[in-house]
Amino acid sequence: MTSDKIRLGVNIDHVATIRNARGGCHPDPVKAALVAVEAGANGITAHLREDRRHISDRDIDLLMARLSVPLNLEMAATAEMRDIALDHKPASACIVPEKRQELTTEGGLDVAGGYDHLAGYVTELRAANISVSLFIDPEEQQIRAAKKIGADKVELHTGAYADTTGRARAAELMRLKRGAELCQTLDLEVHAGHGLTYDIVEDIAAIPQFTEFNIGHFLIGEAIFTGLADSIRRMKTLMANGRDRCRNGAI
Repeated sequence: MTSDKIRLGVNIDHVATIRNARGGCHPDPVKAALVAVEAGANGITAHLREDRRHISDRDIDLLMARLSVPLNLEMAATAEMRDIALDHKPASACIVPEKRQELTTEGGLDVAGGYDHLAGYVTELRAANISVSLFIDPEEQQIRAAKKIGADKVELHTGAYADTTGRARAAELMRLKRGAELCQTLDLEVHAGHGLTYDIVEDIAAIPQFTEFNIGHFLIGEAIFTGLADSIRRMKTLMANGRDRCRNGAI
């Protein structure tokens, strides 16, 4: 499952956050998605939250109608979200933990602890030809549970790596590396996401098992200063640099 190239999925949630802060229809997250694709995004991610704080149902309708690249629908494991996914049939669904009071997703899904609830959920989505990803911490127990439950892939939570420095960051990088290697042995496609920035993305891209990064907040923030297309192109360049380090053995 090692790949010479690494894909970039652009999360457009926070374009919708800005729109919703004032109401109306500007800025349009669907337009942002189309700009991202033109700039080289390999996929688009959108998190339809229970409280609809950013992405709306109409956004999902329009994304499904207009995108030429896969849509990755981030969602909680609720009956409402299952029904929406089964109705729209996005290319993939990434199941994430969700709490109303959180500003952003805080930590990975407890697949091992929620196995009984999640098993049927994953089965239903996969039966509809929706590829299922689980957003988890890079822990052996959670990775093995994701495989057992029938997920096609996992997205390893990189927030702890992003939020640390020095020796703690080095330890988190090794935890991600060991997690990605375990995914490979289990034949699980492995993605990365949360808190990734220009400064740290190369080191994770140098881990050969990662096939996709999903990045949103940072890219949308940088777009204020440089434009969305430029922020995406720079991120893809840094990702490619990291993968070059991998090919050259510099990890």
